[in-house]
Amino acid sequence: MAEQKLTLEESFERMEEVLDKASTMPFSSKKVIDAELMRQYIDEARINMPAEIRQAQDTQRDRQAILAEASKEADDIIRKAKEDAKKLVSQEAVIQQATDYAKQIIAEADKQAADIVAQARAKDKAIKEALSDNLNKSLTEAANILSKSLKDVNDTRDAVSKLNPNAEKTEKKAEKPAKEEKGK
Repeated sequence: MAEQKLTLEESFERMEEVLDKASTMPFSSKKVIDAELMRQYIDEARINMPAEIRQAQDTQRDRQAILAEASKEADDIIRKAKEDAKKLVSQEAVIQQATDYAKQIIAEADKQAADIVAQARAKDKAIKEALSDNLNKSLTEAANILSKSLKDVNDTRDAVSKLNPNAEKTEKKAEKPAKEEKGK
């Protein structure tokens, strides 16, 4: 059975669950977790993250394609107008009529091109805003999850410290030799 692709939020929830279920080491604020399982969840989060980046790249390509198409359409209309104008060169009245017609077509082409470009920019802006909103929401949710996890770890450490008042002294004794090793 193929594994279902998880969202970033689901990956973070799974990591938080591993942290919540981890057993606490006696006389310490540290927890024992399944490192392989945590690595798997981190890899899943990394795999799922680029979808938003790919969406932004797709948006940029779509925008460029729309602008290129608008420019091509405008060039085709202008070229056609010029070709039509060249065909009508036989008489002065016809020439004036052709010139007016060409100007009208060019104005229409410019208006159509401007409309297409404006629509493309509006679509690009809307997509970028939606992407930004979604990304900000995901990052805020991730920050909240991580903050909650950190608070849970700190609360657990404080609870363990209250159970064993000598634990803080033991931690300081353990830290002192480590600091002396760094100094060497």
